[in-house]
Amino acid sequence: MSMKTPQSRNLFLSLLKGAKTQSQLTQTHAQIIIHGFQNDLSTVTKLAHRLSDFKATCYARALFFSIPKPDLFLFNVIIRGFSNNEMPKSSICFYTHLRKNTALTPDNFTYSFVLSAASACCDRSIGVLLHGHAIVSGYGSDLFVGAALVDLYFKFSWVKSARKVFDKMPEKDTVLWNSMISGLMKNCCFQDSIWVFGDMVRNGGTWLDSTSVAAVLPAVAEVQELRLGMEIQCLGLKLGFHDHVYVLTGLVSFYSKCGEVEGAELLFRDIVRPDLISCNAMISGYTCNGKTESSLRLFRQLLASAERVNSSTIVGLIPVFYPFGHLHLTNCIHNFCLKSGIVSNSSVLTALSTVYSRLNEMEAARKLFDESSEKSLASWNAMIAGYTQNGLTEEAISLFQEMQASKVAPNPVTVSSILSACAQLGAISLGKWVHELVKSRNFESNIYVSTALIDMYAKCGNIVEARDLFDLMPHKSEVTWNTMISGYGLHGHGLEALQLFSEMLHSGIRPSGVTFLSVLYACSHAGLVREGDEIFQSMIHDHGLKPLAEHYACMVDILGRAGQLEKALEFIKGLAVEPGPAVWGALLGACMIHKDTNLARVASEKLFELDPENVGYHVLLSNIYSADRDYVQAATVRQVFKKRKLAKAPGCTLIEVGGTPHVFTSGDQLHPQSTAIYAMLEKLNGKMREAGFQTETVTALHDVEEEEKELMMKVHSEKLAIAFGLISTEPGTEIRIIKNLRVCLDCHTATKFISKVTGRVIVVRDANRFHHFKGGVCSCGDYW
Repeated sequence: MSMKTPQSRNLFLSLLKGAKTQSQLTQTHAQIIIHGFQNDLSTVTKLAHRLSDFKATCYARALFFSIPKPDLFLFNVIIRGFSNNEMPKSSICFYTHLRKNTALTPDNFTYSFVLSAASACCDRSIGVLLHGHAIVSGYGSDLFVGAALVDLYFKFSWVKSARKVFDKMPEKDTVLWNSMISGLMKNCCFQDSIWVFGDMVRNGGTWLDSTSVAAVLPAVAEVQELRLGMEIQCLGLKLGFHDHVYVLTGLVSFYSKCGEVEGAELLFRDIVRPDLISCNAMISGYTCNGKTESSLRLFRQLLASAERVNSSTIVGLIPVFYPFGHLHLTNCIHNFCLKSGIVSNSSVLTALSTVYSRLNEMEAARKLFDESSEKSLASWNAMIAGYTQNGLTEEAISLFQEMQASKVAPNPVTVSSILSACAQLGAISLGKWVHELVKSRNFESNIYVSTALIDMYAKCGNIVEARDLFDLMPHKSEVTWNTMISGYGLHGHGLEALQLFSEMLHSGIRPSGVTFLSVLYACSHAGLVREGDEIFQSMIHDHGLKPLAEHYACMVDILGRAGQLEKALEFIKGLAVEPGPAVWGALLGACMIHKDTNLARVASEKLFELDPENVGYHVLLSNIYSADRDYVQAATVRQVFKKRKLAKAPGCTLIEVGGTPHVFTSGDQLHPQSTAIYAMLEKLNGKMREAGFQTETVTALHDVEEEEKELMMKVHSEKLAIAFGLISTEPGTEIRIIKNLRVCLDCHTATKFISKVTGRVIVVRDANRFHHFKGGVCSCGDYW
């Protein structure tokens, strides 16, 4: 056997370093054994390292256990190797073996590697335990350990914990700063990511590198701060990072997301040899700006150049942002994915499901989801969001519960979608449960989650809780302000909405068309005519925003509800654009309130011409004639939509008792407690009549007797739901119900009397707004 010399060791180390295949490593290993270096720690450690590079983890494990006394360096190599090869449990097992079965003490590298492994595990408690171990061992303030901890907490979306680790680090290096910027961005804390980058620059920028610039650009793109992104581009140019391919690629994505696709194209051309990642960014840039032809052209060029496209190429090509009119293209891409085998990729499946959902092709979306062998968190999120956006809230909630049962941990995107479903359905109990989940997962700092919580509480009737959450938010986006303003409008709190709008302007947040729509809506439901007109004029002249049909409709609604019908008609005639169904519909609704049959005829003729399939306008006009006791005309209108087989959506009311939803329809006798419900209704009617209540029958069918009209009104779905609430809850408990249509005049009056004779607070959400009944008075002031 050859004699062991330092030169021999160096030769083997050199051979191991230069090995291009696992076969070469195996041959070198054989020579190592022949020359007696099989127990030489430096040689074996290098071999284990290189085996891990080739994903030969079983080989590396066997090699490790062949060493009688492995040192800490070898342990670290093995722990890191398993972590890098997506075998986190094995990595953690070796760490446990190190602590329990040896006298060795883990160092900062050990903790850094094992924390990286822990971030890939489903059990987040392992990471917390390792954090404790690192602190006890004196490595809590180590830079390597700190960066690993920040990554770990971000992967579990524990933003507050990551921030706490970062803030407590006595010194910070580039890796730690970049981990913080990137982690915040990935957790949708875009503004926070930008602020951390700003702090990095303000601290002298000595740690700033090209990765820092590339990491912050996606966050700037998400908030669409074009000017700020251009400033960062100038900074990168000044520091010499502008020619780095990944910085240029980041800028291509940034300009594309800000709608500056021409600027993105110029930068793309600056890349001397665009790689696949750069091409993918440009394809995605074209697609997200509706330039489908350009996107397809670049995709074809890639295929023609024999470049192997990947899943990111396909995801960028799928028309997620502009899906309408592209069902055929989506089907073609789907078929291409099937032929090329990319369809099994999770991100591709998610993008296809998203497009199908946005095209209301829910069966196709669900089929893709169900066929996926490994469902990623993103795929669950896409499907839940698809159901929610298409109004299939019960399916969204059911799928969320299935996701919970599958032990898939939700992230802020999941929570935001399910809160939206709760808001639509009015499921306050589930909404509160999700709020507790938000607290336990430390999602409260996420601006999207906090905004979704505000929306949920506002739409579920708890405007006070919504405002409390709003006030607790340290940073608010334009969407957050809009949500709270809209919530006040929904509850008829017009003055509060105006005050909040004023605060928004003073905060420096620029209002959008949605903001003004929310404020005008609030003015409409609170009778604030002068204020509404001032807001409308300010939108055009002070903020330079062009009104949309919805803004015009709101102005007609404001004037019409206040009884200024002729002025509303003059406003419509003075429009520079052709008024659509929303505008004439607002006028017809006002005619119903003020019983103006002549103007109602004008509005309805326009509506029947513009939107002939909408049965609601026929019903509204019929009710106006009935209210005016013109029963012949009312019958004529009803006959028209009956002949055309137009169906009116049946009225139904939901009430949640003890976390269980109960849905009632008019005259419903299917509920298990229907006998007790109708008995309560009889009891209530007696007390209400004693208090002076009279049934409003003007809009009931004219060809039935008055007594029968009263009976029809008596069994409306909202009255049945309230009666059920009274027999199912303790005295003094607030009753909350949700009606899918606008509450009728009789039920509105009846609910005022019920609140008076029972001493209960009753909250009703109808298709338009909230009504809070207390002591015989409604919060809307009968202005709804």
